[in-house]
Amino acid sequence: MTSITESILDDFRHALAGRVITAADPDFDTARGVWNGEIDRRPALIARCAGPTDVREAIHFARQLDLEVAVRGGGHNFGGAAVCEGGMMIDLSALRTVAVDPGARTARVGGGATMADLDAATQAHGLAVPAGTVSHTGVGGLALGGGFGWLTNGFGLTCDNLLSAQVVTADGEMLHASPDEHPDLFWALRGGGGNFGVVTEFEFRLYPVGPIVQVGLFFWDLEHGADALRLCREITEGLPTSMGAMIAGMNAPPEPFVPEASHFQPGYALVLAGFGTAAAHAGLAQRVRDGLRPLFELVTPMPYVQLQQLLDNAAPWGILAYEKAVNLESLSDGVIDVFTRHMRHKNSPMSIVPVFPTGGAFRMVDEDATAFGGSRRTGLLFNIGAIAPTMDLLNADRGWVRAFYDDLLPHAMGPGSYVNFIDDFAVDGDRVRASYGPAKYARLAQIKAMYDPENIFHRNPNIKPAR
Repeated sequence: MTSITESILDDFRHALAGRVITAADPDFDTARGVWNGEIDRRPALIARCAGPTDVREAIHFARQLDLEVAVRGGGHNFGGAAVCEGGMMIDLSALRTVAVDPGARTARVGGGATMADLDAATQAHGLAVPAGTVSHTGVGGLALGGGFGWLTNGFGLTCDNLLSAQVVTADGEMLHASPDEHPDLFWALRGGGGNFGVVTEFEFRLYPVGPIVQVGLFFWDLEHGADALRLCREITEGLPTSMGAMIAGMNAPPEPFVPEASHFQPGYALVLAGFGTAAAHAGLAQRVRDGLRPLFELVTPMPYVQLQQLLDNAAPWGILAYEKAVNLESLSDGVIDVFTRHMRHKNSPMSIVPVFPTGGAFRMVDEDATAFGGSRRTGLLFNIGAIAPTMDLLNADRGWVRAFYDDLLPHAMGPGSYVNFIDDFAVDGDRVRASYGPAKYARLAQIKAMYDPENIFHRNPNIKPAR
């Protein structure tokens, strides 16, 4: 690596319309911080880019000085992909503009935008793109890896709704990727992660949603876990496309709608989000009550943007976190047995097991239509998250996550998982290959060799370039 002298740094500063941030700047620690508070890496410099030309300059500069490159969109990745030690962070956080065309039902979204930015702009027109369940998640990382959310059952993944992308490649080319331009790159961007370049702008298809939607949250204690999960299976396997759902092993939140005696009590939750009629949602809510009376519930209309923020307090910025995940065909009795056995042993009240049913529009997309890393016949994305305010609790629940995962693996659809849920991406190359499968991985590797033959963009669930 070439030494970064003040003269070299000054030249770089003059080349950028945005900012160059180093350890000498008072906001360096804030700029290098990411969502997972366990990540504590110090890049040599941070290029806060004002546009694609800045991104091109930053890539050239990093390559000339042989600096490792990390790309920051929202900074929400569990493994801290957005920041590297001693290298360059290409920071897109200034690129947060969202331009909505309500007539065409499309949105152009900056590479540094968060879900909150996207939702605020689109909901002003009663529109939405299926994406995310935590509002401070970055749109870029979510979309490039797939993108699950409350609307996936009705409208598919975030990447299924990508119409085009502006991309800066490893050699500094600024390309427009779409079905008609660089279609190989466009295919790879829809699920292949950040392997192929820096996306400075996304164009998404939008759908009429909200502004008011129906939400039902039902909670059962640990003692009724097996029965509750069997009921959740029954409800979600037949879920209409006008609804979304999440099953969760979690502690009851200390919210006003929760009886005080149940605050922080561990148990199981089912969340049903309704985008059709209030009557249809009320009917499904009654089916839940008739199946097994919950310990408590909240059934209410709410703004769509509030639904998108429902889990924000469960994953606050700066919390300590670790995760593992598997793909399942169903919530079988064997899975329920593993689930209920391990839920009794978690330590942090913040640790959570969010399970995302995958049906409807998700399954209607052809397996090879996008680069998404997972089978479209997957019935559930089963995530196990250690979330903790202290290192002692995180380390205790890191062990809990791994033991839970090991016991769940025999029930899984192989060792692969949704790539956005692969935490140890630096050492999990085999899981990445398994997630895509041999044919899709080989195709991605060929495209990687075309657009990033030296694997400059490797801080991700990495696709190695084909030789």
